[in-house]
Amino acid sequence: MLRELQTFMAVVRYGTFANAAAHIGLTQSAVSAQIHRLEEELGFPLFDRTGRSAVLNTSGREALAVAEEMMAVYGKLGRTASSPRTGLIRVGAIASAQVSFLADALAVFRNENPGYRIRLMPGVSLNLLGQVDSGEVDIAVMIKPPFALPSDLQWRVLRSEPFVLLAPQKLKRTDWKELLENEPFIRYDRGSFGGRLVDQFLRRTRISVKDAIELDELQGIAQLVRHGLGVALLPMTDALEIPKGVAVLDLGSATFFREIGLVERPSHSRQAAATLLAQRISEAAENGNSR
Repeated sequence: MLRELQTFMAVVRYGTFANAAAHIGLTQSAVSAQIHRLEEELGFPLFDRTGRSAVLNTSGREALAVAEEMMAVYGKLGRTASSPRTGLIRVGAIASAQVSFLADALAVFRNENPGYRIRLMPGVSLNLLGQVDSGEVDIAVMIKPPFALPSDLQWRVLRSEPFVLLAPQKLKRTDWKELLENEPFIRYDRGSFGGRLVDQFLRRTRISVKDAIELDELQGIAQLVRHGLGVALLPMTDALEIPKGVAVLDLGSATFFREIGLVERPSHSRQAAATLLAQRISEAAENGNSR
């Protein structure tokens, strides 16, 4: 609610959703989404939407007065020198990051900043990108999208993970192209960014596969290969445990990668603690790469 109130006050101050977005480091659509959530929470509209201007209605003017009082009181909480550094940082993350370098980063950050609470919010990369853009999460660890990020968001590369072919052990001496063309294919969900990379690779190499099963859980895909249900193209991530009876085949010169990174809003529109946590995540990912 506090974030939405801050955005509401910015719209009033700068006159339009677009101007407010430019000053607080969000996209115009993200500002609109926050105002919509605030209006739904309050149960009434705040603006008379005529043209491009955002004109407060009667209810909006009353809400603005209360919002200013609330933000003034909230601002006093952190102004005493004796107050410990506290707050809530909301971190979005794909599943594979949560069980690898992200856990190391959270341990280091919490040891340095015990007053901060962290809410870890799981999700697929596309949803996480939207949540950072709208301000629902502060930072997110995700797969780089196959399209340009919104101009107000920043991307920090954490690691690059090569794709390999998983196949039943009995097929380990077979050429990987032959396996893809002849064996049932367990597909990495095409709705995910990683799955789109697989789809682009198959199109680029002109390999026609025999689709059998499609899902988004990497470990689940590996288990299906273990049961002999087909072959699969997966990224070699720290979180992936190769089951007994599964062979890992290198793609050689055809190898493609998924880029894991951190998406965040500009520094002027995020709390300093989130910036520090982002740095700890980056360091943990780098340490993992060097092992």
